[in-house]
Amino acid sequence: MPEPTSTVYEFGPFRLETREHRLVRDGRPVPLTGKAFSTLCALVGRHGTLVSKQDLMTAVWPETVVEENNLDRNISTLRKALGEQLNGEPFIETVPRVGYRFIAPVTEGGHQAPTVPTASTVSVPPRQEIRFCVTPDKVRLAYSTIGSGYPLVRVANCFNHLDFEWQSPIWHHWVRDIGQICSILRYDGRCNGLSQWDAEDVSFEAWIHDLETIVDAAGLDQFALLGHSQGGAVAIAYAIRHPERVSHLVLCGGYSRGAYHRDHPDAVKIRQALETLVQVNWGKTNPSFFQVVTNLYIPESVCADDQSWFNDLQTVSVSTDNLVKFMRACDAINVRSLLPKLAVPTIVFHAHRDRIAPPEEGRILAAEIPGARFVPLPTGNHILLAEEPAWQIFRDELAAFLRQHATQASFA
Repeated sequence: MPEPTSTVYEFGPFRLETREHRLVRDGRPVPLTGKAFSTLCALVGRHGTLVSKQDLMTAVWPETVVEENNLDRNISTLRKALGEQLNGEPFIETVPRVGYRFIAPVTEGGHQAPTVPTASTVSVPPRQEIRFCVTPDKVRLAYSTIGSGYPLVRVANCFNHLDFEWQSPIWHHWVRDIGQICSILRYDGRCNGLSQWDAEDVSFEAWIHDLETIVDAAGLDQFALLGHSQGGAVAIAYAIRHPERVSHLVLCGGYSRGAYHRDHPDAVKIRQALETLVQVNWGKTNPSFFQVVTNLYIPESVCADDQSWFNDLQTVSVSTDNLVKFMRACDAINVRSLLPKLAVPTIVFHAHRDRIAPPEEGRILAAEIPGARFVPLPTGNHILLAEEPAWQIFRDELAAFLRQHATQASFA
């Protein structure tokens, strides 16, 4: 049976193919997040007409109540992707406090024919399906599962946003590459991303309960557990409490001790100064502050798009007040006493020049977890980027580790 057809819109050098979920410029795909693409479709489909903010949010998030800044972020993303002006005129007009209007001339190209998948399209993961669940303390959490095969759960950490990160150069390869090995369950922790932002309890204990809620909602009995950054400590605590459910433990850029427990007074003072700048929302009047944080997470990025995406991720994924709570909860972490009690195959990855989690913290994990294997990574990036050698090492070593310790688990 032939595939269904759908409308194609053309404007300027762009072609918007709704069924293929694709925006093309001069024959080349323009990457967009899923919600940004939906926002563009809603505007172009009513081109020349003022669309209220409420109508747009209802169209893009039909079953979810979101803050208005999520829509504003989508519009900003679209303006960057389209270029700010076309022949001296913007594509999207803002009507203050009301909504937006797509004002560039638009031609409906009729119906698009089915396309034959190419090697590049086949390798791209399918669109994610986001679901929600509720914790015992009534906090709504968003989660998504992609791929097939034995499950790997990626513990939430700060600056997560299931939708915004879907096509970002910062996180997309974590899904694309790992998804070739097993299925991946990702989620936004409380007060982060698409999960509920107004939770009162932002603590290490609450993060463990979030993980417990997520894996139960997803119906997982046994799985591999990936903890990145402070997610490593959450993964460790969960594996101690539920050893029968964790088949493999993967720690990347993790630590067992927060800043308050590392015996480095100067580092604590620097951390407290950074918390103060976040608390007074210094980035609001000094946008360069976001670049300072970006340079801590991906200091060795040479791509302007990477830097721009992470700058934007800081504002769309978490509020200022919640970020301060996150930082203080991270600083108070101390699960070092649990390390000798772990009885699960463990691999520890850590960047040589990590500025977020000092390399010594990775060595502590590897030395004090019985039988753990340590893989140093030749990078200063706390978040591994797709094109750097460290990512290739991580990807290959992860696949080998999962297959080597596949007992009851079944990996491709």
